[in-house]
Amino acid sequence: MAVRHVPDGAAPRREPAPWLPWPSALVAGLTQAAALAWPGPSGLHGQPLWWLQILSLALLARLLLAAGGARRAALLSWLFATSWLAGTFWWLFISMHSYGGLAAPLAILAVLGLAAFLGSYYAAASACFWALRPANRALAALFFSALWLLAELARGQWWTGFPWGAGGYAHAEGPLAVLARWLGVYGISLVAALLAMGLAQWRRADLRRARWWAALAVLVLAWAGLAAQRHCAIEGCGAPVAQHDPMTLALLQGNIPQDEKFQPGSGVPMALQWYHDQLRAADAALVVAPETAIPLLPQQLAPGYLQAISERYTRPRGDQALLLGIPLGSMELGYTNSVLGFAPGLERPYRYDKHHLVPFGEFVPPFFRWFTEMMNIPLGDFDRGGLNQASLTWAGERIAPNICYEDLFGEELGARFRDPQTAPTIMANLSNIGWFGDTVAIDQHLAISRLRALEFERPMVRATNTGATAVIDHRGQVTYRLPAYQRGVLRAQVQGRGGAVTPYAWWVARFGLAPLWALGLAVAAAAWLLRRKY
Repeated sequence: MAVRHVPDGAAPRREPAPWLPWPSALVAGLTQAAALAWPGPSGLHGQPLWWLQILSLALLARLLLAAGGARRAALLSWLFATSWLAGTFWWLFISMHSYGGLAAPLAILAVLGLAAFLGSYYAAASACFWALRPANRALAALFFSALWLLAELARGQWWTGFPWGAGGYAHAEGPLAVLARWLGVYGISLVAALLAMGLAQWRRADLRRARWWAALAVLVLAWAGLAAQRHCAIEGCGAPVAQHDPMTLALLQGNIPQDEKFQPGSGVPMALQWYHDQLRAADAALVVAPETAIPLLPQQLAPGYLQAISERYTRPRGDQALLLGIPLGSMELGYTNSVLGFAPGLERPYRYDKHHLVPFGEFVPPFFRWFTEMMNIPLGDFDRGGLNQASLTWAGERIAPNICYEDLFGEELGARFRDPQTAPTIMANLSNIGWFGDTVAIDQHLAISRLRALEFERPMVRATNTGATAVIDHRGQVTYRLPAYQRGVLRAQVQGRGGAVTPYAWWVARFGLAPLWALGLAVAAAAWLLRRKY
C-alpha cells in the first residue's frame, strides 16, 4: 500500500494497491453474471437480483472513474465484461465438449474467446467515457449510460447478435421492471447503468445538498407514476378490461437425454413412443410439445405416424389444438427447424419456421466451417423462416410460436404486434436447451421469457425438453412450472390478452431498435457537447 503525503499533524491516508482494481473488476463481472440467476436455497430455482446487478456495475463505474487513463479504463471494462459474459454462458462448454466432442481445452478457449470478443464493445464504450467524460456528475452519468446502452445494442445486433445475459434481464423482478412496457430490456439496461454511475459518484456530502434530494424525489415520483400507469393498463383502474377465458394447457417435457436424442437406437424411439402416448392421452384445449420433439423428418417417420396425430387434432368437432416441434424439408428444398400446428377446421397444418438461427448449431457463419467440423453436432445448416409469420388462431386466441433462443430478440417478436387486430394474444416458446446440461442456463432462459411477457404484456407458455417448462402471465410472473430434468406433463391454464399493445410493442414493431440507437447516440452527444458549459 502506498502512503499519500499529507500535512504535518494529519493522519496518513493509504492509497489502494495498484493491482487491486484488476481482481475487483473480475469479481464485479462474475457478480453481474450471478445477478441474472442467483442460486436459491436447496430446492429453489435461480432468481434475478436487480440490486446486485446495479451494485456490480457501480463497482465497475468506480474503477473507471479512478482509472487514470482511457487505455486502463478500457482494459478494466474488458476484464469486467469478459468475466461477466463467460460467467453467464459458461455452459456453452457443455454443448461443445460433452455433446460436440470438442477437446476440453479448445472448448474453454472458445467460450473465453467469445466472451472476450463481445467484451470489446464495453471496453470501447468505457475508453470513450474516460476520454470524453463531462466534469458534471449528472452529465457524466448520462454519458456513461448512453455509451453502455450502445455497447449492449451492438452485442445484441452485430454479427447475428448474441445478447444473452444483458444486464436488463436481472430486472425481471424489481422496480425497473415497470420500464419494460415502454423501453424494453435495453432501456432497462440504460437506466440501470445511469443509476450505477450515479451511485459510484455519490459522496457523503451530497446528503447536505438540496439538489440531490430534489433529484431523488423526481426519480421516485417518476417511478411511482410509471408504476401506477402500468397498473392501470393491466388492471383497468375501474374501467373494464377485455379478459379472455382461461385456456387449459398440456405442456410436454420429454427429458430425452441430449446425447441420445438423435440416436436411432435409443433417443429417437424413446421420443417417438413417449410423445405419441402423451399426444393421444392429452385432454387440454392446447397441447404444446417442444422443439424437435419429433426428432425425424416427416418422410423418415413410420407410415401413418404423423397422419394419426393430425387426425387426432383436426377432427371437425374436436376441441383441442396442438403445436409440435419437428424438422421439415429435404435435401433439394432445404431444411427448417419448425413447428406444425393442428386444430379443427384447418385445411392444412399450420407451420412456423424458425427465423433467428443459432450460429454453429443451425447455420455455419462464413469462414468458421473448420470450427464446426471439429465437433459432432447433429444439427447442421437450416433455412431461415420469415420475420413476421402468422399466428395459429384457435379458440379465440392468436398463438404465436417462437423456437429456442428466438425469444431473446424482442425486436423480432415485436414485428408481430404492428397491427393490434392480428397481434398475438399468447406467445409460445418451444425449446431444447438440453445441450447445456442441468445448469443455470435454464433459469436464465426463463428470465428472458419473463422480460418478453413484460414488454408485450402477453402471457408466454414454454414447452421444453429439459426445462424450464412453465407458464408466465402477462405480468411476467411464473404461474406454473415443471421441475427441470423430469419427464412429465405440465397441466395448467393460461389467459390470453388482447386489446391495445404496449408502447414498446408499438414502436419496436415499426422501427426495430433504431429509436434506442438514436437515444443512445443523442444522449451521448448532448452530454459530451455540454461538458464544458458545466
